[in-house]
Amino acid sequence: MDRITQLSRLGLFDAKVPRYTSYPPATRFGPAVDSAVAADWASAIRPGTAISLYVHVPFCRRLCWFCACRTQGTSTGEPVAAYVETVKAEIAHLAAVLPEGVQVSRLHWGGGTPTLMTPAQMADLSQAILGQFTLSPGAEFSVEIDPNEIDEARLDALAAAGMNRASIGVQDFHPDIQRVIGREQSYEVTRAAVEGIRARGIASLNADILFGLPHQNRARMVDSVSMLLSLSPDRVALYGYAHVPWMARRQGMIPSDSLPRPEERLELFEAARKLFVWDGYDEIGIDHFARPEDGLARAAREGRLRRNFQGYTDDTAQTLIGLGASAISRYPQGYAQNASATGDYTKRVRAGELATHRGHAFSAEDLLRGRMIEALMCDFRIDTAELVRDFGAERADVGRMFREAAEAFPGMVRVAETGLEVPPEARPLTRMIARAFDAYEMAPAGHSSAI
Repeated sequence: MDRITQLSRLGLFDAKVPRYTSYPPATRFGPAVDSAVAADWASAIRPGTAISLYVHVPFCRRLCWFCACRTQGTSTGEPVAAYVETVKAEIAHLAAVLPEGVQVSRLHWGGGTPTLMTPAQMADLSQAILGQFTLSPGAEFSVEIDPNEIDEARLDALAAAGMNRASIGVQDFHPDIQRVIGREQSYEVTRAAVEGIRARGIASLNADILFGLPHQNRARMVDSVSMLLSLSPDRVALYGYAHVPWMARRQGMIPSDSLPRPEERLELFEAARKLFVWDGYDEIGIDHFARPEDGLARAAREGRLRRNFQGYTDDTAQTLIGLGASAISRYPQGYAQNASATGDYTKRVRAGELATHRGHAFSAEDLLRGRMIEALMCDFRIDTAELVRDFGAERADVGRMFREAAEAFPGMVRVAETGLEVPPEARPLTRMIARAFDAYEMAPAGHSSAI
């Protein structure tokens, strides 16, 4: 039996499963976690601890049809200006409940389009953050940059604020594909943005590219990846396009009959993967690539790779706090998500409270299973001794779960006394295998294709 046939028999081309950037997935969040609970969790952080901060800017000049993120379009600057003021107020509320001496080791601005902010707003927001928090030595400050929404003045403002890692979205460079997904962004515009970033001494560059887009084929995938490689990003996320028009109505603009079949999606991924490896990138987890000298690659080699809502990371902070509408925080006690609608978020902040409206408090089993899934997604192996040592798991229970996973995926999972491993030929099944360790019921309609 050839590999494609075997993967097909195991359900790869039909399954819909979580991306497991959290456990449990955000679809399991509920109203029991509110602003009071989040404030208690924040106040319990030990003084002097290093945390990560994420700031969500939900506005875009135009709404790309492929995107399923929580964003809203705006043709003027007024909503962005008002929103920045609200985020500044939320920063003050957060600082009031955090213990003294908390430092920030990672700061990330995402969206949406953070570069819709004016230079003055960028400076204002960064000063509001730095006025309340101290950056740790060697802290990383990254910003998502839309090459269509950046200029010299805004790049200068970001560099002056301390940005030392930039992230750009590429999606695909073929004009026909760009038109059908509502994101026209030429190679020349992208290259100019990259050159502007590099010219300001910002040495670390991330890039996102998608496979599974309408009208993509192997030749077009190879062309887009080759063009991206010419820009020499330090890290690349190769995401599979998730076509979920029942969740993101704008995706209804994309004709579903133009999408590659699941088997073709795997071929597109493999074509891109081989090019990144050929160009010297290390494979990171299921869908990232990094230069060997990049921190992400070092973390993967040293067993320190982690996974959060931004994907794979070498961030070791135990707490990540999200600011802005719909932003999600992860505390040691659980997840807390801000109100998603900008109006509701603003109302909560103006009331003088944290904007949390739902979340999930971890049980001991959540922590155990979450680590099993994270280890599988990051390292393709789960270490039994770690689960026993760090989570108090019983070896017999762990062994039983491992055997059940091996039985569900015959020939694709290796089980030994030391733990469980997914061999290279089975890695397209990783999210499905991770699902075997997920204790929660799942509605397939709420998740994306397994490939």
